Amino acid sequence: MENVLKNKHIVLGITGSIAAYKAAYLVRALVKKGAEVQVIMTPAGKEFIAPLTLSTLSSKPVISEFFSNRDGSWNSHVDLGLWADAMLIAPATAATIGKMAQGIADNMLITTYLSCKAPVFIAPAMDLDMFAHPSTQQNLDRLRSFGNQIIEPGEGELASHLIGKGRMEEPEIIVAALEAFFSQKQQLEKKKIVITAGPTYEKIDPVRFIGNYSSGKMGFALAEACAAQGAAVTLIAGPVALQTQHPAIHRIDVESADEMYAAAMSSFPEADAAILCAAVADYKPETEATEKIKRETKGEMTLNLVPNRDIAAALGAVKRPDQILAGFALETNNEQSHAESKLKRKNLDFIVLNSMRDAGAGFQHDTNKIDIIDADGSIIRYPLKPKSEVAFDIIDHLAMLVNKYD
Repeated sequence: MENVLKNKHIVLGITGSIAAYKAAYLVRALVKKGAEVQVIMTPAGKEFIAPLTLSTLSSKPVISEFFSNRDGSWNSHVDLGLWADAMLIAPATAATIGKMAQGIADNMLITTYLSCKAPVFIAPAMDLDMFAHPSTQQNLDRLRSFGNQIIEPGEGELASHLIGKGRMEEPEIIVAALEAFFSQKQQLEKKKIVITAGPTYEKIDPVRFIGNYSSGKMGFALAEACAAQGAAVTLIAGPVALQTQHPAIHRIDVESADEMYAAAMSSFPEADAAILCAAVADYKPETEATEKIKRETKGEMTLNLVPNRDIAAALGAVKRPDQILAGFALETNNEQSHAESKLKRKNLDFIVLNSMRDAGAGFQHDTNKIDIIDADGSIIRYPLKPKSEVAFDIIDHLAMLVNKYD
């Protein structure tokens, strides 16, 4: 079997848990596989295992502080984030998981995590009640929605001598998870994928607009999933507060439907596929006021709306036989019939349907529940999942279609 970890750069984060002793076995196993391991410890982590042990096993100085000396030198979390082929936090305490989920960058490990462009694996370790607590589970769900991979803890006797789920997974299983990840065939290698995401804002005046509740989370999850599968991604993003992680994502920020239309039409000819995930406003004001409209002087106001150009229909009209075009349908009633009609009208290869009537699906959620409907009428139904996992379901389906032309 090919040694997929050979020459891989692994950043190993160690936090303040009794399970930190397992990190020594983890470093040794990774090094034996040929990986280069750079250990980063939180200050609390050093209370449970000596940095000297880990630096000896990894053949690299352990990093813990931003400033190791008082000579002006410092440790660059940005450089570490770029160096890594993967980042592994093992053990990951409830405190560190919470900081990662909320972006609280108060130590070297968290700042490196926030700078990391590589896949991130998290192996929780804590007492059973802490692991089961809703705040911990919510933080883990949030990290999953960012595309992080959680290596679930095992069940057994804990440091408290209670029995339950919370034991950090054994080092050999963690190493196997990394090997499984790096041995995956990249389904979209050398493919070019265009993705639209988020809402559009249609200006009424300089301070007001017509918009919608789209967060962009689904589109950004799709972009990360495509890039992780080897694609060069052009992400055309409406106004959202999200950030991309993967270096293979080229982001184009737009505001209006007209701007998104122009970006999509210019990007699509060179693409192998496009996924239209954005919630584009169907209408825009007929005229845009150049100054803020004053209620006191305007009084009652009638807003005349005109249709925006249909991006999906426009791309469907110019789509080549060797290109795949996928759309989304968020419906409130007669969901399947509306989605099937949109699929045919816009010359899509498949459409992803989700309903506002499904709890946990649609705008603003970290989860989604979808059906995929193909041009031939076949339907695949999926249960409610984190959007990061939904993204890979969609990518699997896309890859099956786009690779037909190889």
